[in-house]
Amino acid sequence: MKPARFEYHRPGSVDEAAALLAELGDEAKVLAGGQSLVPMLSLRLAYFDHLIDVSRLDGLRGLTVDGASLRLGAGMTEAAVGADVGVARAVPLLARATPLIGHFQIRNRGTLGGSIAHADPAAEYPAVALALDAELEAFSASAGRRVIPAAEFFTGLWSTALEPDELLVGVRFPVWTGRCGFAVEEFARRAGDFAIAGVVVALELNGDDRVARAAIGMLGLGSTPLRAPAAEAAAVGQRAGELDGAELGRLAMSGLEDIPADLQGSADYRVRVGAELVARAWAAASAEAAGSDGVGVTAASAGAIDG
Repeated sequence: MKPARFEYHRPGSVDEAAALLAELGDEAKVLAGGQSLVPMLSLRLAYFDHLIDVSRLDGLRGLTVDGASLRLGAGMTEAAVGADVGVARAVPLLARATPLIGHFQIRNRGTLGGSIAHADPAAEYPAVALALDAELEAFSASAGRRVIPAAEFFTGLWSTALEPDELLVGVRFPVWTGRCGFAVEEFARRAGDFAIAGVVVALELNGDDRVARAAIGMLGLGSTPLRAPAAEAAAVGQRAGELDGAELGRLAMSGLEDIPADLQGSADYRVRVGAELVARAWAAASAEAAGSDGVGVTAASAGAIDG
């Protein structure tokens, strides 16, 4: 199919893009990489009178590291994020999640900000942003810049806290230091498919091999990306090697609502897969943090789940 008619705009700056959003309001949609939006338009699942193409704006690119955080421009392509050595050192979860996003053609066009602003609950970057308590930087012509915590950003299926006249311009991720481990696990029917379920884990150990902090993000298990607060709380203060991964998985799945069910799998199946992925990701991240055989392993996989 072909999309409905729309008027195409290519602003020359972030300020010009924001001015267009302020002028056109709900009738306009921002086009970044277009890897999600264009198929939706072509299938007539979405319709907008105006598309504002921000894919060539230099003001939405680049990265800076100040020791405590890594700031990425929203317009950075997923391929650039995944290939950058500085990103891999500062925020390993971003680099490890990137190869699981679609295929390389999609990553060459898709952007960090586009993925997060699209807010697909089965996407990797929103789950990473939520797990790490990232800060989303929005800009509008009327109010200027404001910062939205990731915990407040994802409001529903494909919906966010961005106002109609706001443009996502950057994302700031905390840099974890110390004895840390990171892992990404997800399960999809085929490489490149959206995950049936997925998990991202970050943890830090203290000198006694006890968990000082833990972050567990989940994708494909609700109408938004999710955290696992019960599992995180149960892990903190415990010796990493003594934690039962299966129990952490059970705690992570407890209290989930609006679990998707479709031809790819029932809600019960997704819960079972999600619990197993939590156990696997926790084991990989713990091994890396402890300095055992897990050091340097990407811990990103898409494999079969037994049972």
